[in-house]
Amino acid sequence: MTMDDGTPVTTVILPVLIRHILSQMEKQDMGAAQTLRAAFAKAESSHPGLSLDFVMGMLKQADLAVNMNESILRLQGSVADTDEYKLNRSEDSFQELNRKSASLKKILSRIPDEISDRKKFLETIKEIASAIKKLLDAVNEACVYIPGTTGKQALDQKKREFVKYSKRFSNTLKDYFKEGNANSVFVSALFLIHQTNMIITTVKNKCE
Repeated sequence: MTMDDGTPVTTVILPVLIRHILSQMEKQDMGAAQTLRAAFAKAESSHPGLSLDFVMGMLKQADLAVNMNESILRLQGSVADTDEYKLNRSEDSFQELNRKSASLKKILSRIPDEISDRKKFLETIKEIASAIKKLLDAVNEACVYIPGTTGKQALDQKKREFVKYSKRFSNTLKDYFKEGNANSVFVSALFLIHQTNMIITTVKNKCE
């Protein structure tokens, strides 16, 4: 399961699930947790998808059937962003971008619990649309601080990709109300989360 074959769970399982588990482990054994964190990061960088393969292997051993798209999306709402997806600069524009990024991901994470309640889900869709607009506004505010033409172009490219996946999410919702395929909505929401993370990473790389 990769970005190419229709699901972005490969890209979000490390920050959402594994790093969350390791953060809890740090309370018991800081050294071991940090060693594992570095090992997973290096392995995932060299072999994208390894983290997902690891988790799926454990689930298979336990004879558990789990919809990873639904599970990771739901879990997103209960974990804090790691430093990798959080801006450290203190200016209001950067902190506002942090807040809008976290807010959008939090709202998206509610989809698995609300999708079966049509009235509630329609309200959530409105919240998502508003959160997307606010995130894009925050990106524009932060763009002012990015030095050089190259940096601004890189962020503009990420913003265009985010808009593309936002439109894809909207189209997926239309299909869902016709066909009832909830998993496609989960996948599309995970794509949006990934694109949100990519915006933060780009700003971080260009400004910190």
